[in-house]
Amino acid sequence: MAYSDFKKLECIIDQFSVSVHSQYSLFKKIDPLSITDTFAQQLKDNVSLALNINTEKARSEFIIAPVLLELRKIVNKNMGLFSGFEFNVDVKQGLNGYCDFILTKSPNQILLEAPVICLVEAKNENIKSGLAQCSAEMIAAHYFNLSHQDSLETILGVVTTGSNWKFLILQNNQIEIDFDEYLISDIDKILAILVYFMQC
Repeated sequence: MAYSDFKKLECIIDQFSVSVHSQYSLFKKIDPLSITDTFAQQLKDNVSLALNINTEKARSEFIIAPVLLELRKIVNKNMGLFSGFEFNVDVKQGLNGYCDFILTKSPNQILLEAPVICLVEAKNENIKSGLAQCSAEMIAAHYFNLSHQDSLETILGVVTTGSNWKFLILQNNQIEIDFDEYLISDIDKILAILVYFMQC
């Protein structure tokens, strides 16, 4: 079993004794972030290209990765960014396999160091299909942080098609799925949420 084998949130609830809720807009109080004209134009070009190709790989390379690289630039490279990284935390519980993107608060790019703050799961078209997998990755991040004596209280998860972004939070054995879903045209809000968690 691996992260990709988690298909239903019910499996996450049963196996890891967490609760799952989606009732509220979690980030109403976070103000959108100003983005540069250069990045806005680059993103516009990339989105058009990725959506015309319409594969998960194209969306990941041309939309998601550039957004995360812009995040890294905004926080002055004071973070780790790992792509297609094998994250084996607890094989017996199925918390193993590859994560599309892992963000850490450590800027070390040689080794993955705690705390892991955010997991980003890329999907081609169906956000809902990635919620259980992302939840498993968030739980693994929590275990990983604890095993490295880092008791980070909140783990952020993202399931995205590149054009649509859905955020999740793991805190105190609860997974909260943001009621809102953001379009890539809301990039100022998407980046604001990511920056908030990298800096808090």
